[in-house]
Amino acid sequence: MSASTKSPYIIVLGNEKGGTGKSTLSMHLIMSLLHAGYKVGSIDVDARQGTLTRYVENRQSTQNAMSRQLPMPEHKSIHKSTNPSQPEAETEDEKHVMETFEALKNNDFIVVDTPGSDMYLSRLVHSRADTLITPLNDSFIDLDMLVRLKDGSVESSRPSTYAEMVWEQKKRRAIADGGSIDWIVLRNRLSSIKAKNKEHMEEVLSKLSKRLGFRYYPGFGERVIFRELFLSGLTLLDLEALGENMSISHVTARQELRSLLSMINLPELKTKIAV
Repeated sequence: MSASTKSPYIIVLGNEKGGTGKSTLSMHLIMSLLHAGYKVGSIDVDARQGTLTRYVENRQSTQNAMSRQLPMPEHKSIHKSTNPSQPEAETEDEKHVMETFEALKNNDFIVVDTPGSDMYLSRLVHSRADTLITPLNDSFIDLDMLVRLKDGSVESSRPSTYAEMVWEQKKRRAIADGGSIDWIVLRNRLSSIKAKNKEHMEEVLSKLSKRLGFRYYPGFGERVIFRELFLSGLTLLDLEALGENMSISHVTARQELRSLLSMINLPELKTKIAV
């Protein structure tokens, strides 16, 4: 894919609930694409909390300490307008989003991490997604962000505010440029223990995928390594490149990441990516 002839492919990590692993997953997607030889831009829309920004800064510090080059994204943060007038604030937010994407236009991919709350900025970047990835903790509390279940029944459920927001941004994208948003929902931090709750989640999400229009990915296991790597700014892909020993858990996590990447609807990505 040549950045001179094509616009960047935009991957947005979105969910209106915090603590679902959006920033960690964002960084691993960024590194997967960088290690495959692509130019990658990254945007932290959750600039107030700034988890992805700190992850990139930690990586820069590690690179400086090692005196060794590490693959790095072209990173930007977007801060919410503080203008007290809502119409003027939204105009400023639109301007900042437009300028940020324009500044990153020479990349092959742009990966965007969004806040765990509903805000105008987040809706703006959702509408620009080519692929939207929504991670959920393996819990019916998190599932409530997608759908309101009655007695655990999909048939009597109704879409939640986040699902409705995604549909609004799909319509906005179609009107803006005729494009579409491919929506992937994945379960994150899966327990290795077999339980009825897990089976029920699997069943409900499989049914909801048809009803709400997303593609379902079974998910990522719960692994301490993901949280530990944040302080160094490294990812699982860096460990192997740096000659670190890979445990069975690490190898499994890498395969889960490869499987997710294979779901993204981009033929060149599927043929070139290697994680």
